[in-house]
Order: sequence, then structure tokens, then C-alpha cells
Amino acid sequence: MVSLGDELRLRQVASATDAGGTGPRVSTSSTDETTTTRRRSPLRALGRGSLDIQSTLLVMLLAVSFLAAIVIGAVGYVNGRDSLRAAAFDQVTSIRESRARDVERTLAGVQQAVVLDSRNDSALSASAEFNAGFAALDAQPVDDARRQAVVDYYADTFVPRLDEATGSQTDPSLLEPTSAAQTYLQSLYTVPFDDDFDASLALDTADDGSAWSQARAAHHDYFREMVDQLGYEDVLLLDLDGNVVYSAYSGVDLGTNVEDGPYSRTALADVWATALESNTVDSSFTTDFQPYAPSLGVPTAWIASPVGSGADVTGVLAVQVPTDTIDSVMTGDEGWADQGLGSTGEAYLAGPDETMRSTSRELIQRPEDFADDAVAQGTSTDVVERQVATGSSVLLQPVATTAVEAALQGRTGTTVNRDYLGNEVLAAYAPIDVDGLDWVIVAKVDTSEAFAPVDVFTRNLLLSTAAIILVVSLLSLLLAQVFVRPVRRLQGAVNRVSGGEIGVEVPVRGHDEFSELGTAFNDMSRSLKVKQDLIDEQRRENDRLLLTLMPEALAKRYKEGEETIAEDHTDVAVVYADVVGFDDFSRGLRTGETLALLDGLWRSFDEAAERLGVEKVRSSQRGYLASCGLAVPRIDNARRVVDFTLELQSIIERFNATNGSRVALRAGLDTGEVTSGLVGRTSMVYDMWGDAVTLAHRVQDVSSQAGIYATERVVQKIGDAVPATDSGTVTTQTGEQRVYRLERPAA
Repeated sequence: MVSLGDELRLRQVASATDAGGTGPRVSTSSTDETTTTRRRSPLRALGRGSLDIQSTLLVMLLAVSFLAAIVIGAVGYVNGRDSLRAAAFDQVTSIRESRARDVERTLAGVQQAVVLDSRNDSALSASAEFNAGFAALDAQPVDDARRQAVVDYYADTFVPRLDEATGSQTDPSLLEPTSAAQTYLQSLYTVPFDDDFDASLALDTADDGSAWSQARAAHHDYFREMVDQLGYEDVLLLDLDGNVVYSAYSGVDLGTNVEDGPYSRTALADVWATALESNTVDSSFTTDFQPYAPSLGVPTAWIASPVGSGADVTGVLAVQVPTDTIDSVMTGDEGWADQGLGSTGEAYLAGPDETMRSTSRELIQRPEDFADDAVAQGTSTDVVERQVATGSSVLLQPVATTAVEAALQGRTGTTVNRDYLGNEVLAAYAPIDVDGLDWVIVAKVDTSEAFAPVDVFTRNLLLSTAAIILVVSLLSLLLAQVFVRPVRRLQGAVNRVSGGEIGVEVPVRGHDEFSELGTAFNDMSRSLKVKQDLIDEQRRENDRLLLTLMPEALAKRYKEGEETIAEDHTDVAVVYADVVGFDDFSRGLRTGETLALLDGLWRSFDEAAERLGVEKVRSSQRGYLASCGLAVPRIDNARRVVDFTLELQSIIERFNATNGSRVALRAGLDTGEVTSGLVGRTSMVYDMWGDAVTLAHRVQDVSSQAGIYATERVVQKIGDAVPATDSGTVTTQTGEQRVYRLERPAA
């Protein structure tokens, strides 16, 4: 049961709330019209879907201008972008074709030159004389002094330099000469110059009286001119047995045998064998780059042709093609920018092992940046350091890019993808048409540079379009304002009222129709303010009353129009408290004094409940029903209701001390499932029911003595924090329930 005051307040709230539960009902028709007016925007007042004059004029002017600007801009953008992108693709494709032709022409020229040089009389006589001179030296013993000098040269000079250049550890004995002719020639033409190859090249003969030195005196100048004029790294003559019978630079490969010597697994050995097997002097054979130990591990390519006339072959002429020859062609003598590659473009070659056959532009121009970028893309630090140290990427830098892979598959085309340094590039790729080589060419430029004209064009077009739209918008706005200036001030005031502002008035000037409209608006605005103030005050009072009768969440649902509101709760602690002896105490008091004392007692209960997190459900003249964990779930709900009932005992004790009364508290506690909601239709009452509520009401009657009685479930939850004594049992539908009397813990 609810108290008489609560019942009256609930009836007042219910009567002041509309049937839909949406808020206070205003009974006057003028107020309904005012509320509707506030909810309607000024534009809608003109008619559903219509616009005012200014908006209509603005829309017309702007729509035509925007449409024209957008159409022209879109057409220009599409055509301009496509043209500029196509130009970027054409540019990089043209560079690819140009570089490919240059490489093919350069290598074809060397191949043709080697064929011609191997067939002329100088090469024929040189081959025969060097073969004979070498055979004569090989038949003679070499004195120990010469042999020891060669051994010391390998151990003290050549091998340390080779190890330093390649980062390896080489046994000198594996490279030392094995034939008398090789030992003799290297003691005269290799060891004395201590790797000064220019001095060795300049020497015509050692004047030792041997037939080989006489042949060198006769023919060395011819081969030296080939090296100087054509830029070969070296020129070799090999006999039919694989002996290097002549070397222009007289390196450690002079006199070696490519069949069974230390360089038998080099590209030189392969090209010598291939040239002899062809048995024709009209062809040349080319090898890919390969590290060559006599050149301190520098990558070397060979072009060779049989030496002879007709079917009479006396040996093989082999020229050593340096990487500089290819780099000069691929870099355009480092003139990238002048040749259309800008600041980021380059053309490079790659082999079937997906490593470079030319040197990276970034390595040449910015070695430190190249090192950082290459390592970031997964190239090992050792490989990158070797590239920086040698200044060459040949056979070192991996280029497993989309463009290289496509070109190695025989395809020609363009792509936008990542390059070997991780940059997004526009790349044109194609295979290289050179006999004996499976190379591909890639010409690339960073997309940021290749498409820079597209970006500039787009930016300029957007800026131009935006400027046109801005100018048109300003002109349109100015023209529209000229037509709607008389109503602008009134429209602004209406918008303020529509936005919720009350008491808006507009200044009235003149005596025309707009002035009369302004006066009518001011009267309406003042009337709206008065009525809105009354409505707001009534709504606040209604909301306050609702919150005193039910939780805020239920009050919100009730105001939103729900008629049947009930919620199930699984773990709620319930306390039902009776004030015993209050009727006897109030028997001699007037009714007003009794209500005042009781209201004061309930307010103290309410304050304690709010302080301890307990939620009041309802109160009557003798009983007080509360819960914990109903609106706000709490883990310690049992402990809170115990603390609450102990606090109620203290409140009763203070009440007795103040009023000289002997009232007592009898409270029942339980925890479990409950249901809460609004009961009734014409007179809504917030209540809570369920087994836990029923049991809480019953356990307080287990003993005739006043006190706090709790079920076993409550005692188990609070543990030993509060002393509890067995006070009997109550019978429920589920069986006997043990009841305990709780005492205030000792201080």
C-alpha cells in the first residue's frame, strides 16, 4: 500500500500526462497551435516541398553555373589527364626503346668487330706465332728464381688484393701457374709490374730473346690499339688446347689453361669451348657478366670468335667487355636529366638471375641514399656495402620486380609498380635482342615525377573551377538578396523562434504590409512566451512528481507512452521494515502531528537509503519496502541492505530519544528474483513483487520480538561480517527456509 500523500501525487501526475505518455497535456487550443508553430520550419510554412524566393533564385543560378562548370571541368580533366598520362607512358617507352637499341647496337658492334679482327692477317699471324712461342717455352724448364718470384707474387700481392676486393679467403696455391710457359711469361710480364696494368700494356717486349717475346714485339701494338680505341678491358688469344697464349694486359690469366687451370669454370672457358665447337670464323659468341678472379672479382663479359681462315682455325680471340661499356650506354654518359629521365628516372639491364647488369643511378649519384633504400628492400648489408665500395650494381643488386619478371617471360609493356628500391614507378620493360644473352631492359621514373604534370593540371583545374564557382555564388547571393531584402529580417526572427528562442521581436518601421506583418509577429511572439513559460513550469513539476514515485528509467518509459511496464530482476536484495509501536505512540497526538512525525521518519529512511545505495520502492503508514540491485545492479547488494537496516535501527533509536517514544523496527531481508513495474491503469502505482518480496515480508514475523531477520541466502552472502543467530524457519513452496536474527556488530 502507498501512503495517502503518494496516492494524491500520483493521481496529479497521471491526470497531467497525455494518453501517449509524451509529456504534459495543454488543454487550450491556442497552446496546441503555438507548439505546432514552433515545430514547423519557416520554409515548410510556405508549403510542403516549396522554397522561398531567395532560395529558389539561388538554386536556379547556382544550378546552372555549377552544372556548366562541372561539365566543362570534367571533360577537360578526363581529356587532359588521359593525354598527360599517355604522354608519360610514351616518354618512358621511348627511352626504353632508345636504350635497348643503343645496347643492342653497341654489343652487335663489338661482336662484329671481334669477328673482323679474328679474320685479318694480323690476328692470323699473331695466333700462329704466339702458339709456337708458347709451345717452345712450355718445353723448357724454368729456373727456381723465376718460379719463386711468381709464387711470392701470388702469396704477397695478388691473392691479398683479391681477398680484399671479394671478401673471400683464397689459397694462393690454387691460382699459381702449373706450366713452364705460364710461369716464365708471368715472371717477365706480370710480376715486375706489381698490378700496374697500364705499364704492362705499354711494354712492347722484355727482350729475353724468346720466340714468344719476338711475337709480342711484332703484334702487341696492334692489340694495344684495339684496347685503347675500342675500350676493351683486355684482349686474349687462346690456342686450340685452351692455353691463354697472349694477354694485352699480361694479368694472372696469361699462360693459364681454361680447360684444366684455376679458371676452367669461368665464362671465358665456356666461350672458348663454344667458339671452337662452332668451327667457323664468321661468328662470335657472347657471355653474360660473371665475376672474374684475374680482374679481382669484377664482373666481366666475354665476346669471342675463332681465329683462322675458312676451316683452318688456329685459336680463339676473346675480348673482355667491361661493365663501364654497358653503364656508359645505359646512363647516357650520366646525362639522365638531359635525356628525358628527370631527377628520378633511369634505364637498367637485368639478367635471368634477376640481378642488375648495369649500375643503379642512385648508387652513382647518392650512394648513401642507395644503401639505405636497398637495405630497406631486403638486400643484405654485405652486398650493399660491396656495391658502394665498387661503385657497381652488376650481379649484386636484386631486381625481382614485376617489370623484370614480365620481361624475362618475353613480354613487352608498361606497368605502375614498385621498383627494386621500393619506390612507386612508371616502368616500361622489354627483352634485349642480343645473341647469347638473356637480358631485359627496364626504363622507369617515379610516378610522383612522371605524373607531376597530371597533378599540376588537376590542381589548376580544381582551383579554376572553385574560383568560378565562388564568383558565381557571390553574384547569385547578391542578386537574390536584392529581391528578398524586405522579408530577411522577419525570416531571421522566425528562424530564431523555430530554433527554440522565446521573446523574439523585430523592429517595425513604416506603415506598409511588411510593417503590419512585423507587428503581428511581435504579438504572436509575446503570446508564445507567456504560454511556453506556463507549460515549462507545469512540465518540471510533473517530472519532479514522477521521480518521487518511481525510478527515472520507468518514469521515462511511462512518459514515452508505455502502458504495461514491468521488469524481471534476477539478483536483488529486498528489505521490508515495519515500525512497531508507532500506533500506540501516536494515539494521544493530533492527526497533523502524527503525519509530521511519520513523514520525518520516512525522510530519514529515504536519506539513509540514498546514502547507502538502496532504492526505495514504496512506503505506507507502517511499512517501508526497499531494494538494492534493482535499478542499478550491485555485487554487494546483500551487505548494503544489512547496513541499511542497521542504520534504520539507529534512526529509530534517535527518534525514541528525541520524542520519548518506544517504537521499534522489525525488518525482514531476502535476496533473489523480483519483478518491478507500474500497477493499475487509472491510478498508477510503482511496486515490486515476487518470491523475495514475499519472503522478506514473512521472515519478520518469525519472532514476536522486534529486530532484523534475514533468510539463509542473505546470511551466506554477508558472511561473518554481521553476527547472526538462528531464529527458526518459515515454510515456503520450495520447503523450509531458515531465518536468522542479525545483531549490530560490536564496536
